[in-house]
Amino acid sequence: MSALLYFVMILTWGFSWIAIKWQHGPIPMEVSIFYRFAIAAALMFIGGWYFKKLQKTTRRQHLFFALQGICLFCCNFIAFYSSTGYIASGLTAVVMAAAPVFNAVHGKLFYKTPTSPNFWLGAAVGLTGVSLLFAGDLMQTDWSVQVLIGLAYALAGTWCFSMGNMISIRNSRSSIQPFTATSYAMLYGCIALFALITCKGLPFAVSSSPLYLGSLFYLAVPASVIGFTVYLVLVDRIGANSAAYLLVITPIVALLVSSVYEDYQWTVYSSAGLLSVLFGSFLTQYKKPLFSLFKRSKFVLENQKAER
Repeated sequence: MSALLYFVMILTWGFSWIAIKWQHGPIPMEVSIFYRFAIAAALMFIGGWYFKKLQKTTRRQHLFFALQGICLFCCNFIAFYSSTGYIASGLTAVVMAAAPVFNAVHGKLFYKTPTSPNFWLGAAVGLTGVSLLFAGDLMQTDWSVQVLIGLAYALAGTWCFSMGNMISIRNSRSSIQPFTATSYAMLYGCIALFALITCKGLPFAVSSSPLYLGSLFYLAVPASVIGFTVYLVLVDRIGANSAAYLLVITPIVALLVSSVYEDYQWTVYSSAGLLSVLFGSFLTQYKKPLFSLFKRSKFVLENQKAER
């Protein structure tokens, strides 16, 4: 079941980066994000009420829902949307791929969560693969001030995303189901966005562009309602580190989308990067010590030679 959820998440969030790019235009960024999560939160509460999925909660739990909402559904997306205004959406996805490392560090700091050598090796291999996937883009940018600003926003968004993951773990340990936590967190994220929009005096305008409306619908329903609920279920089932590793694989889908809409060209480097990402994913999920894997491979090779 976890494997199916993983696959759904990779596809859902893989397409979301280009949709975020399409949200740029005459509508203020904060307003677009507010629309996205207002729609998502409304659907979550309607579905929760109809299917009786919302749990009873306490005031103290709402404090953590609010913190989760500010991290996951407000600050991080302001940072990510800002990032795609400076750099390509795929590059933002690359930086987001560092989330497993952020989660591992934060998990160790807040919950004393152990991490295996396999995880760190797999994360290193996977991140190296992601770097290879976008090596051409990085070399072409020449690390201008604009690129550095975009990367800074992306790193800030990834940090906020990781902190939201840590709060999600705390909510799960308090017997709060992911659906309930996500619903209330989205609501509080919307409240924070509304306060920010009001303070900045931004207009609540709506674009009639089919591209804007279509990408808004995608970001609100598949990417938010389905995506975040499934993701937090994975965090609860397999841990924040393993769940966040899908963000290392997600850029592959973003690349395929870029091949269609942004004329991304596959090279030897990007192909090698793809293989590295897949191998890194395998290593992070491999539970036994690595030497047992190599020992087993050696045993198979020796048997094949003996049979010949």
